[in-house]
Amino acid sequence: MPVPIKFGTQEVDDPEHTPQTIKDEKGEETKEPQRKITVDKIVNNPSPAWIKQPSELEEKDYMEFYRELYPMQFDQPLFHIHLNVDYPFNLTGILFFPKLGNNLNIEKDKIQLYQNQVYVTDEVKGIVPEFLTLLKGVIDSPDIPLNVSRSYLQADGAVKKISKYISKKVADKMASLLKDSPEDFKAKWNDIKVVIEYGMISDDKFYEKSDKFCLYPTTQGEYLLWDELTEKIKDNQTDKDGNLVVLYTSDPLGQDAYIQSVEEKGYQVLLLDSPLVPHLIQKLESSKEKVQFARVDADHINNLIKKDETVISKLDQTQKDSLKKIIEEAISDSAYSVTLEDLDSTQAPFAITQPEFMRRMKDMQQTGGGGMFGMGGFPDMYNLVVNANSDFVVNLDQIKDLELQKQKILQGFSLAKLSQNLLKGKDLTDFVRKNFDSLA
Repeated sequence: MPVPIKFGTQEVDDPEHTPQTIKDEKGEETKEPQRKITVDKIVNNPSPAWIKQPSELEEKDYMEFYRELYPMQFDQPLFHIHLNVDYPFNLTGILFFPKLGNNLNIEKDKIQLYQNQVYVTDEVKGIVPEFLTLLKGVIDSPDIPLNVSRSYLQADGAVKKISKYISKKVADKMASLLKDSPEDFKAKWNDIKVVIEYGMISDDKFYEKSDKFCLYPTTQGEYLLWDELTEKIKDNQTDKDGNLVVLYTSDPLGQDAYIQSVEEKGYQVLLLDSPLVPHLIQKLESSKEKVQFARVDADHINNLIKKDETVISKLDQTQKDSLKKIIEEAISDSAYSVTLEDLDSTQAPFAITQPEFMRRMKDMQQTGGGGMFGMGGFPDMYNLVVNANSDFVVNLDQIKDLELQKQKILQGFSLAKLSQNLLKGKDLTDFVRKNFDSLA
């Protein structure tokens, strides 16, 4: 509160007394005891950091204020944003970015709302943009009504202006942090990206400014702004229809085989692993002209970015049709759709991919959204892409023994599942045993 509140008394060092050096009974020099005085015990801070000008505060003052607000919080905030405006409304406050990582299940409502230093509530949704409810701190404004019901706030003009101002202030702060301390901002990216992505998805004004500070990390350790990314990949990753195809991975270890395959062709791969990525790329595709995102395991490499390239086929159509039927009988799994394609002979004979659209819709539903497509109850579906030009498949076509043919197919299929981490438990054990038996 803006006035000091006394609760009892306490002893403190006398500020007017400076201990002198004296000699004790043995003649040795020592300091005399510090004199104590009794003063009123003030239990509140009548002059908190948020009512001061940013020029009056140093970094340590912000950290001390954070500890005052959250004495049981052990992690340091990554950075702060000081709000201070007196026109067209009055607003002061300090917002802190906590360390979030990929966690969307953190406790919200850690921003406290005050009116002239009098506490009102910590339910600030409607006053603070929804994506910023992940932050911590204080906002204080005499222009915010004490009636903080949801319907009242939504209709209040001053509240709408305050919400837009806070969103703009945060966007400007992100841009300045990246400009002034790029390496520090990049080092903290993984801890703040969920807030940024959440803002881009839910707040159009924030999204419009995001190209100045939203980073797109690559598997090679680079952090690129959107314009830097498109400039880097436009020559090599534009397909035959003029679409810029942005490749990404959500699991660099589990999708390593796919990443290596596309990087060998000189393609760049983004590392996008937050739970909001399906929503984010949907937003980017709808707002950026002729841009498509594809996860590295969404299709065979030749189909991820389609080029005008002609590949000679080693098998005729009759051979392909016959082989496809045998492969479908051998794997006997309705979750896999088999296609034979004429690819480079050096590429893997079998590759398992998961269609981008269906997988993305299922991922979106898990974090809210996408439910209208009814994908939640669908089983996972995969494509088994068979390289008809690989030596394995060409030799497979020459085998006359149907059972031996199917055995070879199952071995190749299991290898493809193993490379995608789909082979587990009993399937993995059986595959390893069969391969050891073939070596005996």
